[in-house]
Amino acid sequence: MTTGSPPRWIAAYLAALVSFLMLDACWLSLMGPRLYQPALGHLTSPQVDWFAAALFYLGYVGGLVHFAVQPALGQAGTALRRGALLGLMAYATYDLSNQATLRDWPWTLTLLDLTWGGVASGLAAFAAARLTSRPESRRSAR
Repeated sequence: MTTGSPPRWIAAYLAALVSFLMLDACWLSLMGPRLYQPALGHLTSPQVDWFAAALFYLGYVGGLVHFAVQPALGQAGTALRRGALLGLMAYATYDLSNQATLRDWPWTLTLLDLTWGGVASGLAAFAAARLTSRPESRRSAR
């Protein structure tokens, strides 16, 4: 990066945040009515707590950048794998805890959510690593 440009971790964070938000918005708008509402409608709030949502996205993407993107800058495939594993584990923490403690928590929801956590996190990490890598790193990653 040139002098005066933001550090790569800021660019990586912003790229991961935008990527993850876009992916999750698509997922939630498509799957919310089909998956979450039928399974958890009796538990859902009529309004989103935007403060809690913002805390999740800001913190989660920070973890994604720290654990998956930063160690793999210039290696988008590595970022993809690390991000997918982190996403799988993070979503497993939530879903399997609910599976273990909440009555009527459906296994279908758990399995689809685990898959989604891995896919979305892996893709966001990939995009962030790819978008913030130096041009010579991109050529060698092909």
